[in-house]
Amino acid sequence: MNLKINLLKTFLVPLIVTFGIILYVILLLLKLNTPAGIIGVLATLLGSYRLFYETVTSILKKQFALDYIAILAIVVALITQEYLVSTILALMIASGRTLEDYGVSQAKKSLTKLAERIPDEVLYWKNNEIGEKTKIEKVKKSEEIYVRKGEVIGLDGILISDSGLTDESSLTGEPYTIEKIKGDPIRSGTINIGNPIVIKVTSEQKNSTYNKIVTMVKNAQEEKTPFIRLADKYSGYFTVITLIITAFAYTYSGFDLTRALSVLAIATPCPLIIATPIALLGGVNLASKKRMIVKKLSGLEVLSRANAIIFDKTGTITLGRPHVTEFKIMDKSFGEIELLAISKSIERNSLHPLAKAIVEYASAKKAHLKSAEKIEEKIGVGITGTVDNKQFTLSKLNSHNGMEIGLFTGGKQIAQFHFEDEIKIESKTIIKDLIAQGFDIKIFTGDKKQAAEKVIEMLGVNIDIMAESTPQDKQEGITKLKKAGKVTAMVGDGINDAPALAMADVGMVFSNEEQTAASEAADIVFLGGDFSLVLECLNIARRTIAIAKQSIFVGIGISIVGMGFASFGFIPPIMGAFLQEAIDVAVIINALRTSR
Repeated sequence: MNLKINLLKTFLVPLIVTFGIILYVILLLLKLNTPAGIIGVLATLLGSYRLFYETVTSILKKQFALDYIAILAIVVALITQEYLVSTILALMIASGRTLEDYGVSQAKKSLTKLAERIPDEVLYWKNNEIGEKTKIEKVKKSEEIYVRKGEVIGLDGILISDSGLTDESSLTGEPYTIEKIKGDPIRSGTINIGNPIVIKVTSEQKNSTYNKIVTMVKNAQEEKTPFIRLADKYSGYFTVITLIITAFAYTYSGFDLTRALSVLAIATPCPLIIATPIALLGGVNLASKKRMIVKKLSGLEVLSRANAIIFDKTGTITLGRPHVTEFKIMDKSFGEIELLAISKSIERNSLHPLAKAIVEYASAKKAHLKSAEKIEEKIGVGITGTVDNKQFTLSKLNSHNGMEIGLFTGGKQIAQFHFEDEIKIESKTIIKDLIAQGFDIKIFTGDKKQAAEKVIEMLGVNIDIMAESTPQDKQEGITKLKKAGKVTAMVGDGINDAPALAMADVGMVFSNEEQTAASEAADIVFLGGDFSLVLECLNIARRTIAIAKQSIFVGIGISIVGMGFASFGFIPPIMGAFLQEAIDVAVIINALRTSR
């Protein structure tokens, strides 16, 4: 019932104008010309009031409006007392706007579902029992909430319960059950698939992991993109062409306004108004279904023109899941299990891939957790913590391949971890495909040259590498490519990639673990680590822009041909209005193809 009411509200103005046209025709048949004229004027004003309002607003803002021709057509129709034509034009404009709104809402549908996953309310946990329900936005940091089995977790936090099971596929795209133990981080947007759990909130709703994803989507929906401004530019040329043909028709016909009206009726620039936003939002919709969040609509337009792609290495081309291949002990006063327990207890607080590898290695060796306090992590340097009242630090060593971490205490190295990483299964095939398509491929990595060259060897391709590069080096490298005329796309996954992602024409980031600075700096965020998303996103971008341009140019082309016939008197005003509506419907249907 609600669906029917909403549809009725959406199409209310076109329905009323249609009723006005029917009433107008009946009055004409009854030969009641005066009331028929009044009905025609009222129906015209009702159908076109929004058009006049938006055009005046644009003029006051000193912006070029797309609708000058439509307004001119309606004014000429009223002057020539072609009220049936003016009401049909008003109906076409009103229905075109309504179809645009409906098409945009359909294109946004999956994005709306994304926002609706998070619950509006959560249960407090107080005094070891379930408390009252409260709005999720009212929950403060450090408060505790109760999450039942099967519920979507609404806020980021730390697990207070002894254990838990979560499904994180909505964020990572990987259909794995994740086991959690007391003290582990819990992210919003994931699902509790085990027993009820208690979480201590670490981020309020506005700063939560999932809310940041939703915010990206909303920003993408609301943005007016460079490509839409490009449509504005095309409309300027179209307006000039229309006025020239209209002037020709008017003078060629012996200054007959009806002939000019025939041209104007066909010329309303709906292909420009409607095609671009629906096509772009359709592309965003399709991307979101495949776990790609397009933060900026302009990202799709720019990506469709990219000819240089720069990749980070670790976590992008490689799995970003290095494993420990060797563990050396320098200080024999410590036992192996003891050192592994210390390392595990500290590193489990870090989200760095090497930290995870240490935790997994220590767990496999049956090293138990210890109480670790005063944890402090410095990105790119290391992590420090206090275990058994003694301070320990784990940090990268200046080794030949950059895949070694030392364990220190009291300024002395007491142990050392050696790691190896693997490339993603699909990386080799996709990079070769991108090279075959003519893309200029680069790898900018902070790893040692030897480690980077080993990856190139595994890929089996010849790619330019910039190894041992700092975030600033990556940024400068992209600047050089842009100065050389390249349209750049940067693909990364870590905080150190953020400056380069922001500098590139379009930044794309794999967001596996958290919404970091990298996600904030990127234009497109991949939920999960599937490398094939890069190629898929490129294909969606190119297809979306191709369909948008197709709708624009085919729609305008048909309109110009129709105006030519109308200028010689082959198409009367009413037929011109119907022809333009047919063009509009075709443009909308074509643009909606981008979401499929």
